[in-house]
Amino acid sequence: MGNISKDINSKFPNERVKALINIKYTANWLDTIGNNLLKPFQISVQQYNILRILRGADEKITVNTVKDRMIQKSPNTTRLMDKLCDKKLIERARCEKDRRIVYVKITEKGLELLNQINIKEFDNQMDAITEKEAKILNEILDKIR
Repeated sequence: MGNISKDINSKFPNERVKALINIKYTANWLDTIGNNLLKPFQISVQQYNILRILRGADEKITVNTVKDRMIQKSPNTTRLMDKLCDKKLIERARCEKDRRIVYVKITEKGLELLNQINIKEFDNQMDAITEKEAKILNEILDKIR
């Protein structure tokens, strides 16, 4: 079991500060696991997030909708999508009525890639807590936001 004080060799002025640092430290730790899991597929965590959003949409959606649904907001979402387009994992199309609106959709190749990724490896990180503990954690995190 981890201990943030020992992991980063630090003391904290109070439990709230310790909790804040612990959240950031844990998020970074999970990002590292995600990056390592996705490295063989040559996509980033943010690109995986975009593909996951598009798979869930089941139809073309606007770029702005993707940006709104992203877990990790990124100022360079367009560049991330450019790379996914270059790899033929998503397709882009301009709206006929309003050329400022751009739609994106996951391709068959993108769906195949998602099916190859064993996300269970990442999900296993949560096996250390029970459903009840997960619910409490979710309530606390929602309360913070």
